[in-house]
Amino acid sequence: MSAAATATRPKGTTGRTGAHTLAGTGTLLRFNLRRDRVRLPVWLAALLLVTVSTATSYRDLYADAEDRASVAATMNSGAGLATSGPRHYLTDYSFGSMLSHQMLGFMVVMTALMSVLIVTRHTRTEEETGRAELVRSTVVGRHAYLTAALAVAVLANVALALLLTAGLAGLGVESMDWGGSLLYGAAHAAVGIVFACLAAVTVQVTAYSRGASGMALAAVGAAYVLRAAGDVGSDTLSWLSPIGWAQRTYPYLDNRWWPLLLALALAAAAAALAYRLSTLRDVGAGLRPTPSGRPTATGALTHPLGFALRLHRGMLIGFGAGLFLLGVSYGSILREVEAMLENITALEEVLQQVGGASVAESFASMVMVVISVVAAVYVALAALRPRAEESAGRAEPLLATGLSRTRWAGSHFAVALGGGTFLLLLAGLGFGVMGALMTGDAVLLPKLTGAALAYAPALWVTGALALLLFGWLPRAAAAVWLVPVYAFAVGYLGQLLQFPDWMNNLSPFGHVPQLPAASLDWTPLLVLTALAAALTALGLAGFRRRDLDCK
Repeated sequence: MSAAATATRPKGTTGRTGAHTLAGTGTLLRFNLRRDRVRLPVWLAALLLVTVSTATSYRDLYADAEDRASVAATMNSGAGLATSGPRHYLTDYSFGSMLSHQMLGFMVVMTALMSVLIVTRHTRTEEETGRAELVRSTVVGRHAYLTAALAVAVLANVALALLLTAGLAGLGVESMDWGGSLLYGAAHAAVGIVFACLAAVTVQVTAYSRGASGMALAAVGAAYVLRAAGDVGSDTLSWLSPIGWAQRTYPYLDNRWWPLLLALALAAAAAALAYRLSTLRDVGAGLRPTPSGRPTATGALTHPLGFALRLHRGMLIGFGAGLFLLGVSYGSILREVEAMLENITALEEVLQQVGGASVAESFASMVMVVISVVAAVYVALAALRPRAEESAGRAEPLLATGLSRTRWAGSHFAVALGGGTFLLLLAGLGFGVMGALMTGDAVLLPKLTGAALAYAPALWVTGALALLLFGWLPRAAAAVWLVPVYAFAVGYLGQLLQFPDWMNNLSPFGHVPQLPAASLDWTPLLVLTALAAALTALGLAGFRRRDLDCK
């Protein structure tokens, strides 16, 4: 063997190329961590900030035991348990028990989302772009890619668990001790690792990263539905869900560790299956054969807008179903809101500041912030799709034809803005229909639908900022994620934590009238629309002037 070949052999390999199935894993792990040196800290900081700020707000909002008892009584209903967690938490509703009951089920879903995206990004996306084949042609073992991706996911979840433990225990809040905080963080890590391993299975099935992510996230959704159904009805259903296992550790209440063993067993089984399936397929291919499709393209696919809509279709359908169900879930508790918030002084003061003829209207105004932020996540993803197409080298062949840059980028942008508006409509309809059915007030349907659509100009500004960055500073395009994150932090949490008004004014969502509690004011909506139009024109101008990322 030559000296050059010996020098380039990664540590841990044997003398024969490919003889070790894990050859190069350490190098790939370090490379993946370097690629995620911004993404992972942002994810971890966001999850930690939301959890710690919520725990702090509980201390301020429910300072008296009577307030916590009142909340426990109102949460002891079908709708309350479905949106929070099992009834056993209500037996001793301390600050820690309240945090686990109301936040654990939601936050582990976010942790699962982080884990799924980590695994698909470092496995299937690499194969889809052709980079994996190039790297694996060197001294890299068969299982190195998958092992490195799972290692990054495990490290991220362990880091999150440690951060949550230190962050919650360090608050000094009554009942939030170190033992309960450690279990609370470990529950997040266990669920995240489970869905990372399930994502490792889905990336073997399909040849496309979006399909792999979609199947894994469908598993997350199914686990959440099973958990909700079990908490309301048969407890057996909750024991079929990893999210249910995490909640039944009862941090700060019983501190049971053994349900996490079920999660670790499922993770180990899923990982073993993923490794086995990876040996049954070729690099770049999936176990599920790619359908042959139509012999000729439809008329819509011959136009930029139709082609862009086809590329965004799966993600739009997924977000549409999720937001409609989110609206339905909020509408299902609208009748019980006044009883749920009765005698909770701090929340009553917040709702009084929001305004509105009734508590239900004020609550709906707060909920609209959450719905609009979720829709903004879709808009950011869709508006950044041209950047992904350019980075993957798929934009250059298209733009080498008679297709102009403006029509190509504008088609994706139009789908992003139109799709975001459509998502608001679906969420508003779900909220309005269920709210009207539960309260018997048919006027809520047009009120809540219109309240959701009022956030459309804020979505357009979000998309226009993404286009502006794509046109002038493509490497910094991911900075658009600060808009929905900041909007949620100051628009929703800021109302509970009493942030100053000027912080809310820095967000485009802060200028939208808080319908249905407030009256409709067209001026800020028109200003936001004009701002979105100006940013769009500026972004397209920048894209026309700069060079493409050529592959």
